[in-house]
Amino acid sequence: MLYKTIIEPFRIKSVEAIKFTTREEREDALKQAGYNVFLLHAEDVLIDLLTDSGTGAMSSAQWGGLMQGDESYAGSRSFYRFRDAVQEITGFAHVIPTHQGRAAERILFHTLLKPGQVVPNNTHFDTTRANIEVEGVEARDLVIPEGKVPSLLHPFKGNVDLAALERTLAEDGDRVPLVMVTVTNNSGGGQPVSLENIRGVRALCDRYHKPLFLDACRFAENAWFIKMREEGQGGKSPKQIAQEMFAMADGCTMSAKKDGLANIGGFLAMNDDALAAACRNLLILTEGFPTYGGLAGYDLEAIARGLEEVLEEPYLRYRIRSTEYLADKLVAGGVPIIRPAGGHAVYIDARGFLPDVPPLHYPGIAVCNALYVEGGVRAVEIGTVMFGLHPDGTETPGAMDLVRLAIPRRVYTQSHVDYVAEVVLETFRKRRELGGWRITEAPKVLRHFTARFSPLERPQR
Repeated sequence: MLYKTIIEPFRIKSVEAIKFTTREEREDALKQAGYNVFLLHAEDVLIDLLTDSGTGAMSSAQWGGLMQGDESYAGSRSFYRFRDAVQEITGFAHVIPTHQGRAAERILFHTLLKPGQVVPNNTHFDTTRANIEVEGVEARDLVIPEGKVPSLLHPFKGNVDLAALERTLAEDGDRVPLVMVTVTNNSGGGQPVSLENIRGVRALCDRYHKPLFLDACRFAENAWFIKMREEGQGGKSPKQIAQEMFAMADGCTMSAKKDGLANIGGFLAMNDDALAAACRNLLILTEGFPTYGGLAGYDLEAIARGLEEVLEEPYLRYRIRSTEYLADKLVAGGVPIIRPAGGHAVYIDARGFLPDVPPLHYPGIAVCNALYVEGGVRAVEIGTVMFGLHPDGTETPGAMDLVRLAIPRRVYTQSHVDYVAEVVLETFRKRRELGGWRITEAPKVLRHFTARFSPLERPQR
């Protein structure tokens, strides 16, 4: 018999106290942070859904692995355990450890890209786009049209638009050094990519002689969606599906802070011998020796074990259903969200939430700030602030204005999620009290991390 209650597939052996604050204290903290939730002190946040990156809880097996870490500078036993775990899943010949995913992106793109080129993807996330654009290269998003409509139900809204990719390769192929696919598609709502679609991308890459790289941060969640939604895949294990995904690629970048179930770390992996040698040279210059790559031996041990645990079916069933549980509550309350629910997060459609606040008045920031003031919940804007500023200094609305409620792995219980739903629903009820924002201070690159804001005059009701 199937029961409705979500059962966490683990027991809790250690707990951490969280701090409760008053509304007045939160208003003051937000003001001191320049109305940017990134700049809040974490202890002033009750439920932290800013990101699922590096914020998860490690298992007892991972903590035990930490005690076995080999901290040798070169040839560490822990590296070979890490390398073997990565190769078991990906099959790639070369595994280059890095301190996190953006370091893998930096090494790959700085080694491979030249100004004036184009890198197609379903949707580039923030650091991926920034590391491409800093090389003078266009990061071109080619997600299917269904992926741009928040309310539309589609099983694989992260799919690459194959016709658009073929046009890019036909018209700009001499400027395309590689093709990327992000699994799951973070900027588009944590939406999965089907095996059929990856196979189609692979066929185009073969036709035009282009390497294919996966941004594999959430590969296990993507594999679970394939198992649940794609015809003919239900009888396969998540590991088998993941192996099939990687077998169609030439390499990948990975933040192990997501589906590595670790608090730090990542890797760059590939089959090309010459490219790997060049990447290792840059690794030594910027990260560390090739058998530690900016990580301690105990980090390598934790990631190796995490890559095994993340593909366990009880974990993935709980993980995806927990996110869906929050989405169901918000949909029942009329809150506009990206549907269906993503793997790692629920994405509020900020434009639907605040239809009277134009994109260049940053509705996502308005919702983020309101959620924090209302109940101490920290979310993140995925929209015009994150993606609206172009390398030439101009600003346009993002493709969508979303607020991501990213759920850390194995951290919060069902009652925490129920509380988050209450806060969102109460904020939605008060939405007519919310207005727009303007940026008062910001850097030229990745401005969302450190920008400061000021409220615009509130609308007269």
